[in-house]
Parts: sequence; C-alpha cells; structure tokens
Amino acid sequence: MSVLSMKRVLVAGLKKDRKELLELLQRKGIVQISTEDIAAEAGAEGSVFYQSDESGARTTFEKSAQAATNALSVINNAVKDPNAVSMFSGRHQMSLTDYTTNVKKREKIMEMVGDLNALAKRQSEIQAEIPKLEAQRESLTPWLSYDQDMGFTGTKTTRAFIGTLPNEVPLEEIYKGIDEVAKDITGVDVTIISSSSEQTCIQVVCLNKDAAKVEEALRHMSFARPVVSGSDPKSQDAALMQQIEGLNRQLAENEGRIASYAEHREEIKLMADYFQMRADKYEVIGRLYQTDKIFLLSGYVEERNAKALEDMLESRFDCVVEVKDPSPDEDVPVALRNNGYAAPVEGVVGSYALPGKGEIDPTFIAAIFYYFLFGMMLSDAAYGLIMVVGCAVILNKNKGKIEEGMRKTLTMFMYAGIGTMFWGVMFGSYFGDLPQVVMRTFFGKEIGSLALWVEPAVEPMTVLGFAFIVGIIHIFFGMGASAYTSIKQGKPLDALYDVGFWYLLLIGAIGILLTTDMVGGMFGLNLVLPGAVMTILKVFAAVGAVGIILFGGRDSSNWGLRIGKGLYALYGISSYLSDILSYSRLLALGLATGVISSVFNSMAAMVAAPPVIGPVLFIVIVVVGHTLNLAINALGAYVHTNRLEYVEFFGKFYNGGGKPFTPFTENTKHYKVLD
Repeated sequence: MSVLSMKRVLVAGLKKDRKELLELLQRKGIVQISTEDIAAEAGAEGSVFYQSDESGARTTFEKSAQAATNALSVINNAVKDPNAVSMFSGRHQMSLTDYTTNVKKREKIMEMVGDLNALAKRQSEIQAEIPKLEAQRESLTPWLSYDQDMGFTGTKTTRAFIGTLPNEVPLEEIYKGIDEVAKDITGVDVTIISSSSEQTCIQVVCLNKDAAKVEEALRHMSFARPVVSGSDPKSQDAALMQQIEGLNRQLAENEGRIASYAEHREEIKLMADYFQMRADKYEVIGRLYQTDKIFLLSGYVEERNAKALEDMLESRFDCVVEVKDPSPDEDVPVALRNNGYAAPVEGVVGSYALPGKGEIDPTFIAAIFYYFLFGMMLSDAAYGLIMVVGCAVILNKNKGKIEEGMRKTLTMFMYAGIGTMFWGVMFGSYFGDLPQVVMRTFFGKEIGSLALWVEPAVEPMTVLGFAFIVGIIHIFFGMGASAYTSIKQGKPLDALYDVGFWYLLLIGAIGILLTTDMVGGMFGLNLVLPGAVMTILKVFAAVGAVGIILFGGRDSSNWGLRIGKGLYALYGISSYLSDILSYSRLLALGLATGVISSVFNSMAAMVAAPPVIGPVLFIVIVVVGHTLNLAINALGAYVHTNRLEYVEFFGKFYNGGGKPFTPFTENTKHYKVLD
C-alpha cells in the first residue's frame, strides 16, 4: 500500500553503556546504522570524536564463528542433527536469560570446538594417508612371491638384477635378448617372478665378471628397477597392512569421539551465532564516533517505531535520543508495508527494484494481477488445490517460527494456488482430463467437458482474445499508475501528455481494429458498431495521435525538433502492440499444462488393462507424471508472471532504484534471541 516513512535518529550515550545498548538494538532489529549525517561534523579536524579500528577484533570473532560452524559440520557428518533448522521452521527462539547463561560457558564450549576441529584435521590426514599405503601395497603385489629383500644385489661372486620388463615377455625371449648382446657369457640365470600384460617382473643372476654385459643387454630390453625397495615384499605388505588397520582403528575411534560431542551440538550452534553477532556488532562499533566517555550513533528508523525506540533507550540508559525528519535530498532507505493480500508480493517487487524517491509502492496493484496471471498460466484445479493445501499446512505447522521472507513466499504461492484453482474450474482441468480418462478406462463411460467456461485446447482463439483483453487492462493499469505518480508529484500536465493522449489513441485504435475483418475474424467476432461510436473512436485516436506528436518532444524548444521527437514517440505504438502480444503466453502456458497432463493420462490409460498390475501402473504413471508437470509448469508460471509484471507492467510507470532498509539485527543461522 505504501512506502513506510523513515525518521533520522541520533543517539548520544555513555561509552559504558555502548555494549548493552548495541546488543539491545541488535535484538530489536529496528534501526539501520548510518553515520553519514554526522561524519562531516564529528569527523572534522579538531573534533574530539574519533572512530576506532575494530577490524582486528571483528576478524577474531569471524574466525571463532567459522571454527564453530566447522565443528558443527564435523558433528553433523558423524551424527544426523534431529533439531536442524529447516527452510520452513526458521531459527529456534531463545530467551535472553537462557542466552546469557549459555554464553557464560563459551570458553569451555570453544575448547570442544577446538577438539572437534583437531579431530577433523586428524581424520583428514588419516583418510589421505590410507590411499597412499594402499597404493604401496598395490605396487608390491607383483613381487609377493619373491622371498628376497628388494635390495638384493647378489653374492661375493655373483651379481643380481631385480626389475621389470615392459609387457608380457616369455622366459626364452629374455634369454634370447641377453644372448644377442652378451654372446660370450655363461652361467646367466633368469627367474620370472610375475607376469602380466603390462609388465614382467624378473630376477637375473650372473657372474660378477659378466655383470656389465648383462646389464647392457637388459638395458636394450628396456629393463627398469622396481619402484619398491627394502625388505622382502611379503614382510613389507604385512607391515603396510598393519599400518592401514591401525589407521582404520584410529578413524573409528575418532568417529566415536566426534559422535560423543553430539550432545553439545546446540551449545556449539549458539557459539557460531554468538560470535557472528559479535563480529557484526564490532563492525558497527568501528563506524561510531566516540570519545573516552561518550559515543554517537545515528541511523534510520521506521516512523511507526520511532517513539517506542526513543522511550526504550531513554528508559534503560543515560542517553539522549533525537528523532527528526530526513533532509529532502537524503537517500532514505525503503521499507514497504502492505495488507495481507499484497504483502506476499513484496519479494517480487524487491527482486525487481524498490521504489525510488517520489515513486509509489507498486506492490498492491502488482498483486491484483499476480495471482490472476499465475493461475491462468497453470490453470489446473487439482494443481491449485495441492499448492493451497501444501502451503497452508506448512504455514500452520510452523506458525510463529517461520522466517518472515519464507512466510511471505509461501503465502504468495498459496494465493497463486487459489488463482490456479479458479482457472482450473473455468477451463475444466482436474489433473488435465484425468476424470474423463478414469471414467472411460475403468467404467466405460463418457462424461464430457467439465469446463464452466471454455477448454483452451478446443477454443484457443477465445482464450487468446481474452488474454489480450487481460493484457490491455494490465497495461492500462500501469499507465494509470504513471499518471497518478505524475499528479502526486505536482505534474498533472505530464499525466495528460504522457498517459492521457496514449489512452485516447489506444482506445480508439483498438476499437477500430476490432471492427475490421482481419482482427475481428481472427477471434471470430463480427463486431458492428454504430456510426456515432465509430466517429468517437476515430476522434479519440486522432486527438491522441496529434497530442503525442505535439507534446511527446516537449522538452525541445525548437518546433521542428519537437515535432520530430513527437513522431518518434508516436512510433512507440508498436511497442504497445508487442506488449499486448506478450500476453499470448497466458494461453501458451495454460495449453502446455493441459496438453502435458493429457499425455500422461493417455500413457497411464494404455497400461491400465491388466486386472491387478494395470491399475497400479496407472496410478504410478499418473502420480509421477503430474508431479513433474506441476513442478515444471509452476516454475514456468512463476517466471512468466514475473516477466509480465517486470516488463509489460512496471515498464509503463516504475523505475525503482530505492535502497532497502537493512536494520542492524541478528544475522544468525540457528537461534533468534528474544528480549
């Protein structure tokens, strides 16, 4: 309904109360801290005020918060959290008394955090070490039948070569390869330890006097020393296996120790939130102007909360609170307030842009169309009922706990579900044509159409024409909002020039087009208007066109340039035509929902014949198919409804550019402390 009025607030308090006062403001979450208005004066040269550098303390608190968060992840990986905060349930609420009591145990809790993170680090080290040991065992596998030390080089009179040849090589080829290079040697012994398609592991023993020649022959055969060394392979493998078993025992023991901390999970959650709140608080402290005795805090507060804020601070602390109106040129943050019908759409408006200076809040008029457009695109009564019941159950189950943003989103989809139910009834769609298919397949009866108005697949042009009418009304509402904004800003002539003349032109042009054979025939119309009405429409169109030409370029004093700009502005009628055509998506998405539903229903009917398994398969296909169809087309309806609001509607009157009101509050994940 409106953009909330903001007040500037200045607080001068004693430094000894700074901690408690800031924590109170953080819990209340009603003041946006902003010191720009006092920066010039308080920070001027010679001023007694200064800003302290709190970056070190803030970094310390952020590290502590991250350490607690990491410790939580360690516990949650070991033991599932039965009290995890879900996207619907919101943060757990804690009284200030319980909060204060638990925070006093922070040193002990942070010791547990340190232990958990140390255990997690050790777990990671072990988990990285085990694959290395297993890789070493893998490299020993080809050598397990070898009973000598891997460093064996021979005896006093002999020389031994232990290594591998590429690929699988028969024993006779090895002897042949040695003989080709070292023909005059005797007493060479070759033992194949293992062989595979990748390599052949061998031991070659020769006399010391022949060692150089044998080594040369092996080199010609691409002989390579083994990657393993040390004692005999079996002993090494046993030792490695023992190490792996020991590490696995350590893993199990550490997992047990981590699991034992699960009973302290809630305390650790509180520490993550506590240190994050302290980090946020010290970020604010670093922006305050202060002396050795006092501090100055300034910012914005919603006008409706200004008096309560003033009374609260002055009753609890020795401080002075000054509330005043912002200056006219001040970039005031924006907060919206709407009734229960429109408030759920605030998130949609905020995703586009918040109102800029002098602009109206478009939420209510956007909401008027939002649920209608969404419903017409999804247009299935059963899907709508699922959305309504699902959102209502979640909202009721988590009443009082769900976060405000999620509450508005669920409420928006619940209202959109009501719109979907309405259009489903109008189009006769209940899981598509499922009632007709069930009656035909299992009872052998035809029940015909259930539509209260039309079926889009049977009369698409009727629905398309209605979609264009909706689009025209939607666009005209946007133009009306533009006129209202101009009048509110004291520019009534701008409303006439930029909106009034366009109303005349568009109403006249549309009325005339509907009487033509081309446009009227497209929608099955045979519209014949009385001559007087046609004359009025032509006058409207002519006056509108002339007005746009004369005043569309009124910012130019040169009449030639002014008329040129006016003609260019008149060319903008083509953009209105494309905007209206965009509303054909109302038919397209509605048809998509119905057609896909019918396809799944037909697929289910094809397998429904067998007496027992048939109905089961029918139900499975229907449930799976319609679940997918609901998910995909609900997403499509959401995206395209936003698109129509953002482009065709907001584009006519709304620029945005406002900065959101972001109060200093508890930016926590797990707990919300109540004062």
